[in-house]
Amino acid sequence: MDPVTALKIAKFIGGGLAAIGTGAAAIGVGNLFGQFLSGALRNPSAAQGQFANLLFGFAVTEALGIFAFVVALLLIFAV
Repeated sequence: MDPVTALKIAKFIGGGLAAIGTGAAAIGVGNLFGQFLSGALRNPSAAQGQFANLLFGFAVTEALGIFAFVVALLLIFAV
């Protein structure tokens, strides 16, 4: 196998592994909202106080997913 083909294969494998982070972010967002909903149904009076924490957690989780996607694109197209 020539080095150019090996580099292309390595780029796609690395990009695929980096893209796993986007799926993990989706799982994290689902878990975050599921736990919030579970807690809000158990104690509805405390739900409003935890809503800001929910939005912060959502933003951080989505940002990590977007960063993983950007790294995957950089590995595939820029290297």
